[in-house]
Amino acid sequence: MMEQLQTAGFVNHEDFTSSKEAIESKIQDYNGIVIRSRFKIDKAFLDKATNLQFIARVGAGLESIDCDYAKTKNITLIAAPEGNRNAVAEHTLGMILSLFNNLNQADREIRSGQWNRESNRGHELDGKTVGIIGYGNMGKSFAKKLRGFNVDVICYDIQENVGDENCKQVSLQELQQKVDVLSLHIPWTPETNGMVNKVFIDGFVKPFWIMNTSRGNNIVTSDLVAAMRSGKVLGAGLDVLEYEKLSFETLFQENDTPEAFQYLLDASNVILSPHVAGWTFESHERLAQVIVDKIMMKYAL
Repeated sequence: MMEQLQTAGFVNHEDFTSSKEAIESKIQDYNGIVIRSRFKIDKAFLDKATNLQFIARVGAGLESIDCDYAKTKNITLIAAPEGNRNAVAEHTLGMILSLFNNLNQADREIRSGQWNRESNRGHELDGKTVGIIGYGNMGKSFAKKLRGFNVDVICYDIQENVGDENCKQVSLQELQQKVDVLSLHIPWTPETNGMVNKVFIDGFVKPFWIMNTSRGNNIVTSDLVAAMRSGKVLGAGLDVLEYEKLSFETLFQENDTPEAFQYLLDASNVILSPHVAGWTFESHERLAQVIVDKIMMKYAL
């Protein structure tokens, strides 16, 4: 990434360790900044970035940036959802198949000397209805992966006419009536924050499985756990948790383990991963390349 930008005429500086305050003290010297998620790009930061023309995030979401304020300063925002959509889709499918076939539980039991066939009898994805909420880059890629299975795929999205040959767009009410498996592929916004709560879950007609590879704060964990205890939610594949710090590098804001998270840790019908669905070796390179291509397309000298 650095080499390509340098060849194109950009002068690049790397800084992966300085504090936010240290970066703010020199940000006025830069025309562009490429970030991940180490700290929030807020109003105070943007006020100091007097020459900034663009902010590029090596990832899909822009929630760590005060996007509205950045736009008032004519700062272009660049993200790369194309870069890790395949990784997210594969990870989501892997979580579903692992949960359906009790692979994590069976592996642990055999390693401890147990040979339990009946309690590890699995479910088939064949014949199920898979519902996708958020039919953008990630949702579309996941639906495409499902073409090899005999499943009905439906989606709900706030945008109209986003359905395609891989997925039928429906109302949220219809999705809640039909799905056996729900997969979230939505950004974290004020509208989606805590969207999956008790009222939302109670709206589903059938018990269902839920996968979340979007953002942890889109699910109210305590409500999810209550639904799992009652049997309304049959299992969960969670790559993201509401307890994550904004940087995604560590888990908790505090030292105590929340009760709801302890339930997830102990439950056999839960698979957890540390916010890595979109972070494969291949997507690491692809994300960077997408960012480079977008920067060069608009700002190459």
